[in-house]
Order: sequence, then C-alpha cells, then structure tokens
Amino acid sequence: MNLLQKLKETISSVLPIMAIVLILGLTLAPLGSDLLVRFILGGVLLILGLTVFLLGVDIGILPIGERSGAALTAKRNLSLLLGVSFAIGFMVTVAEPDVQVLAVQIKNVSPAVNKWALIFMIAAGIGLFVVIGLLRTMLSLKLKYVLLLSYATVFTMAFFCPSEFQGIAFDAGGATTGPMTVPFIMALGVGVAAVRSKGQIHSGAALEKSKNSTENSSDASFGLTGIASVGPIAAVCFYGILQSFTNSNPSLAKDAFLAAENSGKGSATGLYVFLSELPSVFKEVSMALLPLVAMFIVFQIFLLKMPPFQVRRMIKGLLYSFAGLVLFLTGVNGGFMPAGQSLGGLLGKAASTEGGWWLLLLCGTGTLFGAVVVCAEPAVWVLTEQVESISGGTIKRKVMLAALSAGVAVSIGLSMLRLLFSFSIWYILLPGYALALFLSFICPPLFTAIAFDSGGVASGPMTSTFILSFTLGASLACGGNPVTDAFGVIALVAMTPLIAIQVLGIIFRLKQRRARTK
Repeated sequence: MNLLQKLKETISSVLPIMAIVLILGLTLAPLGSDLLVRFILGGVLLILGLTVFLLGVDIGILPIGERSGAALTAKRNLSLLLGVSFAIGFMVTVAEPDVQVLAVQIKNVSPAVNKWALIFMIAAGIGLFVVIGLLRTMLSLKLKYVLLLSYATVFTMAFFCPSEFQGIAFDAGGATTGPMTVPFIMALGVGVAAVRSKGQIHSGAALEKSKNSTENSSDASFGLTGIASVGPIAAVCFYGILQSFTNSNPSLAKDAFLAAENSGKGSATGLYVFLSELPSVFKEVSMALLPLVAMFIVFQIFLLKMPPFQVRRMIKGLLYSFAGLVLFLTGVNGGFMPAGQSLGGLLGKAASTEGGWWLLLLCGTGTLFGAVVVCAEPAVWVLTEQVESISGGTIKRKVMLAALSAGVAVSIGLSMLRLLFSFSIWYILLPGYALALFLSFICPPLFTAIAFDSGGVASGPMTSTFILSFTLGASLACGGNPVTDAFGVIALVAMTPLIAIQVLGIIFRLKQRRARTK
C-alpha cells in the first residue's frame, strides 16, 4: 500500500493553503479563535480523508475500472462497450468528491437548485461525452475537430442559458475531472486505443476505418478526459435552460444565502460542528457510492468473475473510499469552506469600502493562492513529468510548472477583479477558449490531447473547496451576486493548462525543426 506516499502528496497540497490562511487569519484578517480551530481540524480531516480515499481508489475502485474495460473490449462488441462506458461514467461522477462539494456550494447560493438533480445531470453529461470520446477513438477522428464542434455547441447552449448558470456550467467542467473520475476515464481511453490499434472490436465501418488509420496510437490514448469534461458544461447549460422554462428563479437572495450558510450550525463550536455534520455526510456518501457498489456486483456476476481474494481486495478499497469520502466532506463542510468564505468576506469588505492597498491585498491574495494551489496539486506533478518524458527532456518540468503557476495565478487574480467590478465572465472565457482552439491547429496533436486532458488537473480538490469558498465570501462582502460574479473561478483555472501546454508544444516543435535543420 502506498499510504505514506498518498499522505505526503495530500499534505503537500493542503499545507500551503493552510499556512497562508493562518498567517492572514492571525494578522490582517482576524478570523477568531473558534473559526481558526475549526479550520485546522477541518484541514486535518481533509488530509486524512483524501489520503484514505485515494488509497481506496487505487486498490479497489481503479482496478474495477481497468478490469471492466479489459473485459468489455475482450467481448469485441462496440455497442456493449459504449453502453457500459456511459453507465460507468455516470456512476463514477456521482461519487466524485469535487462534484459533491461544488453541488453543495451551488445549493447554498441558489436554493432553487435541486442538488441531486444537478449531480445526476452532470453525471449524464460525463457519460454521454465519454461515449463521444470513445467513438472518436474508434473512428480515428481528429481531436481538434471534435473539440471545436463540442465547444461550439456548448457556447451556443450557454448563450441561451440563464446568466446564473453560465459560470456554474463552466465550473462543473473543471470540477468533475477529479481523483475518481479521471482514472476511470483514462483507463477506458488507453484500453480502447490499444484494442483499436489491433482491430479487435467489431463494428463495421468503425473497424475498417480504424485498421486504415495512420494516427499515432499514443495520440489516440489521450484526449478522452478533455472531451468528457465538455459534458458537464453542456449538461448544466441544459439544466439552466430547463429551469428558465419552468419559471424557477435560481438567482441569489442574500438573506437566503446567509441563512443557508448558517443553517444546521446552531451554536455548536469546535469539534461539535464536525459531529453535527456527520449524519448528513454519511447519508450523502452512501447515496453517492451505492450505484458504484451495485455496478461492481453486476460486473462481478456477469463480466469479471474474479477469484475471492481479488473480490476481498476490491471490497476493502470500496470501504476505504467510503471512509475517506466521509472524513473529507466532514472536514470541508465543518471547517475548510467556512474559513475560506470568512477570509474572503473580510478582505472583500475592506477592499470594497476602503479600496487602496486593501484592493491590492485581495487581488494579491487570490493570485498567491493560485500560484500555490497549482504547484501543490499532485496530479500537476504527474502531468509535468509526462510532458517532460514525451518531449525527450526538451520541455523541462520547471518551465512547465512556472507556466502553469503563472497562468493559474493570473486566472484567480482576474476572478478577484471580476467580483470587484462585476464584469462578465465572457470577457475572459471567449478569448481564452478561442485561443486554445486556435492553438490546436498549429500545436502537435499529442500536446493538444494532453492539454485538454489536463484542463481539470489544475482545478483539483483545493480549488473546488477553498478557492471557490474564498471567492464566494469576497463576492458577497463586495455587494455583488455570488451566483454571477463568483462562480467561474474553477473554469478560469481549468482553462489555463489548455493554453500553456499547447504553447509549450509549439515551442517543442520549433526546437525539433531547428535540430533537423542543423
């Protein structure tokens, strides 16, 4: 078991944020002793929970995905593969911790939104676009054209979607590609690409075209996560359009937000806050993991037929994932998110009333959080190592980390300016995605695939929990509407790697050409 390694990775992700909050909470933005104690306890629970959860994913949940993918491809039936892949994408997304946290925060600021309806809609979006991504692999379609068509569709839907759901929709695209969803999707993508290259899946024209394809197999192994992350954006836009037709009013009422923020807490302090959170968290995690358990049972009976010792290992992994998710969400709800909202509120209130260097402090704090968060995410280190290996050392890990850190820092800095001056998120999203899609036509295909796969890598658990809470608190304190002004910060963080990695890919291609010329 890699328990110590998982613990080290999680600590490196959480401690930098905790250090900055404690420094500010004890000096410029005093949070009070009770909230600071809750924040520290919440951070400890978050570290322990995420460590145990990731261990459970490794020994139980990920092997289920890998074995299921191998067994499905061995059946040599494309229809079966696509149908079950949709079900896997749906069920795994329902259990994704980042999706649970995002849905809670959306529900807090927009009481008219049904939490589970939103989660199921996001899960359906992931499942549908996983199917589209697998079809793209089977038919050997160019990734850039699939992405261009997908984002054109999404932006068209967003145009007709109520403004309250636009930032939420693009945030969902970054939040869903988390520590549970990505391993499943990547396992499916790599497995299908490998089988496709051998021509083992029978499906008429799809098989014939896959045999004649000259596309590099490594290119086909990437890109599925990037396509899948479009699904939640389209799903939330569709949900918003449905809400507009049913005359539901999803807009924020500040009094309702404050009531939702304080509801259920009562006068509990310290450890009692976390104990009061446990029953509801236990119920939510049970509902989230139950479909995954049911899928495992069905697959074991009809598809996998693993020996008893492997079944016991899978069950142990599922139990670890359950316990870890309970600890994670308890720490997030009981201490981490309230401290983030309070810190953002204190800095936002000072910036809006006094201006001057307080405004600079708010933007600077957000920028610092961005630089620290992306460097602390374990998945970012895996990504940078992957790119350095693919480029043969031409693109150094340090260069890529610096590019991602600078990009994410600018993204969160822009988010702070957006909530202060209430300008539309489209002023950032439209040029950003237009540039990312334009670069896909001049960037090496493999780098484009990795770039869009990594869109959710930078927006990990810290972004979905603390950064979004900090932005929500600052928006409310500045007198804005958190639904339209705060949501979108995850989307901006997820957009940064699309541009940064493709720019590095273009640099890699230029260096290759110069080497050939010499």
